[in-house]
Amino acid sequence: MAGYEGESERMWDEYDWERFLQQQDHKTEQYMQLLEKYLDDPQRDQIIAREMGWTQLLDEKDWSAEGDALSDEEPAEESAPGADRAPSFDTFEDHNLYRAAFALTISIDQLFDENPSLQNEPAVVKLATHSALASAKLAAALSDDDVDEIGMTIAYLKRALKAITISMDAATQLLSEKLITPAQHSVLQQRLFQVRDGIITLMGEYRGEWRRRFGSR
Repeated sequence: MAGYEGESERMWDEYDWERFLQQQDHKTEQYMQLLEKYLDDPQRDQIIAREMGWTQLLDEKDWSAEGDALSDEEPAEESAPGADRAPSFDTFEDHNLYRAAFALTISIDQLFDENPSLQNEPAVVKLATHSALASAKLAAALSDDDVDEIGMTIAYLKRALKAITISMDAATQLLSEKLITPAQHSVLQQRLFQVRDGIITLMGEYRGEWRRRFGSR
């Protein structure tokens, strides 16, 4: 990976993983833009493979796995030190923080199911989208408690925290626009703060464990 040559022996911390995930985000965005641009082109697959730099796939019939990988939450196209993860998807759902985040998304859905006319409001879309995104990032963070993955876990927790912060802003906007009542906002805010505080606490615990095992960066 560019910028990480010769670093395979060093354990990645949260900042290394954040740079890696940002690179993956950029590639995902590039792929989606190319897919939209060349969707109807009969040579779409070859064009996208060439533009993405997947030269090894230009002569292969089935290259779609590369595009599918970029749509996943987990980095898949390139490997990184400590990146051979084996997620235990039957465990993260038991974590109290993930349960709180998932309950938040359900409560938001129920709130606006009762008033379908609000579902296309920008603030509603932002609230629903980013609360769901927070759940997805938490699932990624909590799917493996391997000590070698602490840096990656923290990076995903930071992304979950960002998503929840945006959700909180959306909830405040809904109240200011009188799209929800003060009572509804109070309940929603309580759930949002529960998830936010849980993420902050967990980040602190993982950072403490990182320092204990590996020392400061």
